Amino acid sequence: MGHDDALKYTPLYDLHLELGGKMVPFAGYAMPVQYPTGILAEHKATREGAGLFDVSHMGQAYLEGPEVAALIETLVPGDIKGLKPGQIRYSLLMADDGGILDDLMITRPIDDADGTRLFLVVNAACKDQDFAHIAARLAGKAVLTRLDDRALLALQGPKAAALMAGLGPAANGLSFMTAAPVDVAGIPCLVSRSGYTGEDGYEISVPADRAVDLARALLAAGAAPIGLGARDSLRLEAGLCLYGHDIDTTTDPIEASLAWVVPKRRREEANFPGAARVLAALRDGVARKRVGIKPLGRAPAREGTVVARPGGGDAVGIVTSGGFGPTVEGPVAMGYVPPDLAKPGTPIDLVVRGKPLPAEVVALPFTPHRYAKA
Repeated sequence: MGHDDALKYTPLYDLHLELGGKMVPFAGYAMPVQYPTGILAEHKATREGAGLFDVSHMGQAYLEGPEVAALIETLVPGDIKGLKPGQIRYSLLMADDGGILDDLMITRPIDDADGTRLFLVVNAACKDQDFAHIAARLAGKAVLTRLDDRALLALQGPKAAALMAGLGPAANGLSFMTAAPVDVAGIPCLVSRSGYTGEDGYEISVPADRAVDLARALLAAGAAPIGLGARDSLRLEAGLCLYGHDIDTTTDPIEASLAWVVPKRRREEANFPGAARVLAALRDGVARKRVGIKPLGRAPAREGTVVARPGGGDAVGIVTSGGFGPTVEGPVAMGYVPPDLAKPGTPIDLVVRGKPLPAEVVALPFTPHRYAKA
């Protein structure tokens, strides 16, 4: 298979081919959508065992400067100043009008005694814009250094900790949303206890030239290779947002049901981009809300499906993520509906090929989160 010059390749590209990965373009990269076992088996392997994901297409960077936490708080609505060394915060890069430029993970490294350094992980499709935006906004105050020489692997599932115990036992001392340098299979890595499946697990930042060695060690220890197809069904069952689908520059954190990322101090200070819109949404309510949606039949509701009031009523919303949930054994979706339809148990219609099909609003997540809480 020849290289397509328009695509970028992760350090694991040849290994994906060796494992029989079916490669597709995703966020400008050639990525495996599935392996020969197929999406259902990969989904199940992650929920019941340990799945290994190549997420090297995501953007990794260091942000350095005096009082760097206060500086990044001028771009995100989270409490970054409150991070202790080794802690991670999920946050949002905000547009000035209150829309969302991207979601990201912000880590205060465990060895950051003087509060001058943060480690950032952003989405693949947004990384160039994100990093340019952060560098421009903080120019002269902080320096952003892209870590394009590092790969990122995710190990997810209930057996991830047992598997890690044999290769990098120090990682098992981490609790959910904490990170530390750990040698895994003898390779110096930065390991976080986090992920995108709702399961316990780790994200492992590794020098690009050691990524294949690390992946082979994890696979040899019993991890199954997992592609983008199962990654999507796993995160959808976990009720987690996919940037560019469930959240984007047209959605604010409150209508996206992410009010929890804007803590009390930041609401009071109101000094992050888009604060006026976010505070107004908290005070006055929103016109639409992100909810879980369960089609009552067997047909999945795909992204873009129109949500209507029950009984053939008006179109009032849209499905932003949808598909089959293997663990739930049926179709699952997320989307936006007016507040009066947002309560779990509320009946709605999904208009599929012009025909209204019954569905109901349900509480998220569809499958319980099983993170390793401290």
